[in-house]
Amino acid sequence: MIYLDNSATTYPKPPQVIRAVQSAVSVYGFNPGRGGYRQSLQTAQKVYEARESIAEFFHASSPEAVIFTPGCTQSINMVIKGALKHGDHVIISSLEHNAVYRPLYQLSKRGEITFDIAEVVIGDDEATIDHFRQAINKNTRMILCTHASNVIGYRLPTERLCALAHSYGILFCLDAAQSAGVFPIDMVNDGYDFVCCPGHKYLYGPMGIGLLLIGNDNIVAPLIAGGTGSVSTQPEMPDFYPDRLEAGTQNISGILGLKAGVDFVRQRGMDRIYHQESRQIDRLYRSLRRHEHLHFIGRVDEREDVYAPVLAFTADRTDSETLAEQLSQQYQIAVRGGLHCAPLAHKALGTIDRGVVRIAPSVFTSTEETNILYRALSRIK
Repeated sequence: MIYLDNSATTYPKPPQVIRAVQSAVSVYGFNPGRGGYRQSLQTAQKVYEARESIAEFFHASSPEAVIFTPGCTQSINMVIKGALKHGDHVIISSLEHNAVYRPLYQLSKRGEITFDIAEVVIGDDEATIDHFRQAINKNTRMILCTHASNVIGYRLPTERLCALAHSYGILFCLDAAQSAGVFPIDMVNDGYDFVCCPGHKYLYGPMGIGLLLIGNDNIVAPLIAGGTGSVSTQPEMPDFYPDRLEAGTQNISGILGLKAGVDFVRQRGMDRIYHQESRQIDRLYRSLRRHEHLHFIGRVDEREDVYAPVLAFTADRTDSETLAEQLSQQYQIAVRGGLHCAPLAHKALGTIDRGVVRIAPSVFTSTEETNILYRALSRIK
């Protein structure tokens, strides 16, 4: 199989990630922070080392600002449902994933909050920022937006949007589902209040682990409550991080695997990985756009480093899901066809009725594999 669905989850995983997951089961299969015996303490030390490594990678203020979650979706829900109050207003972009859209819609239907959608103008950051500015009102509490679209890979001017938010005293939350491990994220210099990340995408960790990075001493109410191994006599959750947001037994396999993935990206070089993957996409784009039956979506910004390594397109006379199925059945090529859990983006892009086919390589994708994809798409009419 030629796997080109890495925006959904990266595969294969680096060997060191596999070894870390194995060691979590065979060597560190103990509950950290719940016992004074040697194995529990050793496991707790490994978890803390993971926090340290991840904090350094994202330039978080401290290891305690690194919260482990089951995934990016839960991280986003923790921010939305833990930082917002009744009557608050939120602004999101027109390219958001359902992980952002649905929890806000849920709260708005209950009458708890309101939200507006700011149009992203591809290729015009000034217009995009102006749309966010126009959406701000006296009740606006937060701007929450994707760093890069999961459909077309387009990178939003999030550093400037964060600065805009702070100039009005508004919080800023970054959905880094498609950017963590692809674009630099600096919690201190960029000033993000919250960053939500998956572990299983371009950080090359396993499924079932994610991150919530907290900046500027922001307080988030716990989404769930339970045991933490600390201040066990009080009925409330602890008032300090990470314990405040990490109720229950931790996912040691996920945490140690994620640390190994982050270390892999750091050692290989994020910039080097990004440009390797982007060259694959650029080569495909230049070759395939000569075919009149293929139509590429969102590729209108000619600036460098504006797109995550993703390519989205439609084909004449074939809907996206059928084309993806053809590539799988006839050529053993795995790509993603459909709406990608992002109806807002598809409405904005004009593809809500048919979706797109999305190509997403990883650091392990070879030129020969993308050449095979090129030949396959050239034959499909």
